[in-house]
Amino acid sequence: MSEFNLKTRLLMSSMIAGAMFVATATIPAMAQEDETPVTTTDEAAPDAEARQQRITVTGTRILQPNLTTTSPVSSVSSEDFKLQGVTRVEDLVTQLPQAFAAQNSTVSNGASGTATVSLRNLGATRTLVLIDGKRMPYGSPNDPAADLNLIPSQLVERVDVLTGGASAVYGSDAISGVVNFIMKKDFEGVQVDAQYGFFNHENDYDTNGNLRDVIEGRAATNPSQFALPEDNVTVGYSKEITGVIGMQTDDGRGGFVGYVGYRNNDSVLQKSFDYSSCAIGSANATGFTCGGSGTADPARFTDFATFDLTFDRDSGAYRPWSNATDQYNYGPLNFYQRPDERYSAGFFADYEVNPYVNAYANFMFMDYQSNSQIAPSGNFFSTASINCDNPLLPAAITAVNGCTPAAIAAGDSVTMYIGRRNTEGGGRQDNLGYQTYRGVIGFNGPLFDVPGFEYDVSAQFSQVTLTRSYGNEFSTARLTRGLDVITDPDTGLPACRSAVDGSDPNCVPYNPFVQGGIGPDFLDYVQLPLLQNGTTEQSVVIASITGDLGQYGFQLPTADEGLKVAGGLEYRRDAISQTVDVSFSSGDGAGQGGPTLPLSGSIDVYDLFGEFQLPLITGRPGVELLSLDGAARVSDYSTGISSEAWKIGAEYAPTSDVRFRGSYQKAVRAPNVIDLFTSQGLGLFDIDDDPCDFTDPAGDGTATAAACIGGAPHQLTLTQANAGFVTSPAGQYNQLTGGNPDLDPEEATTFTVGFVATPSFVPGLSLSVDYYDIEITEAISSVGSSVTTQLCYFEGDADACGRITRNPGTGAFWTPGGVIQDLNLNIGGIQTSGVDISGAYGFDIGQLGGINLTYNGTYLDSYTVDPINQPFAEFDCVGKYGNDCGTPTPEYRHRARLGWATPYDGLGLNLTWRHIGAVDLDTGATGRVDSTLDAQDYFDVSGTWAVRDWAAFRFGVNNFLDNDPPLSASVGTTGNGNTYPQTYDAMGRYVFLGLTVDF
Repeated sequence: MSEFNLKTRLLMSSMIAGAMFVATATIPAMAQEDETPVTTTDEAAPDAEARQQRITVTGTRILQPNLTTTSPVSSVSSEDFKLQGVTRVEDLVTQLPQAFAAQNSTVSNGASGTATVSLRNLGATRTLVLIDGKRMPYGSPNDPAADLNLIPSQLVERVDVLTGGASAVYGSDAISGVVNFIMKKDFEGVQVDAQYGFFNHENDYDTNGNLRDVIEGRAATNPSQFALPEDNVTVGYSKEITGVIGMQTDDGRGGFVGYVGYRNNDSVLQKSFDYSSCAIGSANATGFTCGGSGTADPARFTDFATFDLTFDRDSGAYRPWSNATDQYNYGPLNFYQRPDERYSAGFFADYEVNPYVNAYANFMFMDYQSNSQIAPSGNFFSTASINCDNPLLPAAITAVNGCTPAAIAAGDSVTMYIGRRNTEGGGRQDNLGYQTYRGVIGFNGPLFDVPGFEYDVSAQFSQVTLTRSYGNEFSTARLTRGLDVITDPDTGLPACRSAVDGSDPNCVPYNPFVQGGIGPDFLDYVQLPLLQNGTTEQSVVIASITGDLGQYGFQLPTADEGLKVAGGLEYRRDAISQTVDVSFSSGDGAGQGGPTLPLSGSIDVYDLFGEFQLPLITGRPGVELLSLDGAARVSDYSTGISSEAWKIGAEYAPTSDVRFRGSYQKAVRAPNVIDLFTSQGLGLFDIDDDPCDFTDPAGDGTATAAACIGGAPHQLTLTQANAGFVTSPAGQYNQLTGGNPDLDPEEATTFTVGFVATPSFVPGLSLSVDYYDIEITEAISSVGSSVTTQLCYFEGDADACGRITRNPGTGAFWTPGGVIQDLNLNIGGIQTSGVDISGAYGFDIGQLGGINLTYNGTYLDSYTVDPINQPFAEFDCVGKYGNDCGTPTPEYRHRARLGWATPYDGLGLNLTWRHIGAVDLDTGATGRVDSTLDAQDYFDVSGTWAVRDWAAFRFGVNNFLDNDPPLSASVGTTGNGNTYPQTYDAMGRYVFLGLTVDF
């Protein structure tokens, strides 16, 4: 089909769907969603049976009589939500061994305010998230991954997680798989559900390291910075209430389910726990040290070469700076859990207009507010010089910084960096607000006068609006003017030069040289809000048809069923518009790490897709079923690129007790608006230490002098390498990131093979084992600044060295002027493989009730990253964590549950066992207490009690043994609070109580 004809037909389908949208305004009732697997819990009206026969499976658009597919699918039921007591959908989904958390409520520094999921740890943008088989929009102008905060947990029937590429069926982004939320649409009555929960923890840390003793020792000499929390803490209170109303028409032709909800989660500070009350500085064989930031209070004054001073808080006397005792402890004020407040509402409706037209519509709304707090702002060595005639300069500094009497008289400037924390102004507040709308309307039903065929035409529109304000931040420009102080010739008092000459009459002098020198007048001058507003929009129009050609003779004589097909056209438009104020765009925020720049762009895509399913043999001895299936999709993008995705699968069941399945797929992910058009800007990345710091503070070895010492931009002097200044005290370094309009689509090949067994001789038992292998080529990513340093200094890669620039004066790339370039590229690729195992077994135990056992586990065989398409640069992340591999990628994870339906009427009890395998530091460093993070086992207990037909309680304690999380000095901003709360239970046990009432 020509590009012109394809686009013309898609636009015509868009116009038809729009006309249908208007026509439905006169329809008295709305109707059921189209193409999703539905598990009903209420008895349906007899006339509704035909309507409910329209069942499809996650991973295919072909209507089927059962919930099977050749691609492996794991599911989480609505019961799981209740038994785990979660108020956030992502907290349950990421308990599945196949899923990893990305953005969630435990991310504070660098939070987008969204909740996202990453299948196989391949990245949230490679996981396609659907609601009833239809895609969700970009979660934020800052993050293209879908935001799970939109999902009301009380309305979730189940969650299907499909492994491997599914781009041929659903389009771009389904590289690692699909997460499909199946919503309840057949509910009748009125229901109110409420839940209350909190975290409780006993502060007696004893996992790895001796951090509690270290904090206690530091508190003896610096109580303002270090303090152990109370022995027992209860924090992070959560409240949620949801109302649901549902009705079905008497004749079974239509239904409506509506909901409203409110959720509120309190903040949790890191100072509440003994293992996060200080920021870990380093690790050795016996324990950790408390580190922190060189941007401290009292201030640090240095040129990173000849002098390095601070002053005593009590006496005011100047003395040499000490990393061991003077660094600022930024941990306590950081959020371990962000507070959030969410209002949500929506409906799902359907109505059978006539035997050939079933109209359906749904609408979802969310207003979400969160606050990401991190340590106070300040002068992060942002000012590189000072004028010697500054009357506030003490003699102790002028004696060492080169301000001779002649220089003072002449008003010369000398090099001097200042690191001074804004403890007077409080923590930086990143207030994130989202309003999200998503509406779907469509028609489906039997194709008129064409037996065996059904159609579905739908249009959907989504909009996400971000309102962001960043408070308690310093303006670098005003800070610089505040430091440029002279003696006012009229008053004889210290004054800003800009106030004297009239260029900034409001300027207030900055005096970090004495305790109490910074007052409210200076804060009012230097602190300013940073503002960002943005919108994402998504429009989708789909017209599809599915049918059974067996009724027309397309059936093999060896099979009882014929060829089934599906196909259609899809148009999608994703757009982002983002504006920022001058403080964001100029990078004027002292603690931002770089500017946040405006962004605007859109992408249109036209798709043509098709599927088939062909039974080859059915009902024969030794061959209960043998079938083939396949799918293909061709996509044309407004950016000038095109892509193809396809799938071929096979299914063989020798008996009804066992079924073998396998598939091979090619999936694609086209670059999104953020990948392509994000403006280049400065940010931060984490490494344990500078590889050219010959003092080797992390104890992991250094590069050679030949690689480090010299006159090239990526090199430094021998004096700088030995001075101990080139390693950032906070472990954070400058990087330049941004989009690339020349990106190509990334491609992935996925191979899966496995079996499902439901032996008839063991009633109630089911078991599945599936092997998967996913290989991504031309991956849309960046090399990674940490990887770039290793390629340059340890492998001698010239391209990597060319992306590194050091500050000539300090030799560092964490001080101003130093940076590593890390722009979006099509890198070499990523490959991962492993085995998924799941099982369930239910049986009666006589008068004692019944037992239900479930298990879901994953063994990871390989996870290899090739950042530059060169074999020598590949690195393996199986069982690793750290600056290159990121969050822990354990070799083995599982989630198992024992459920007991007690003989007491309405009472059920459950025990869940979550296992996370051990991981090693990806640098290979040994002899550290965090070289290996031991395996973790969490046990959750819960119960349900139906006290009346119309009322049921649920209760439970997750992590009821109150396990402490493993700690590491290499967490950086990838984790939070010295651990990875996205992976481990970091806030102790979670206690919850819920009530569901039906009216």
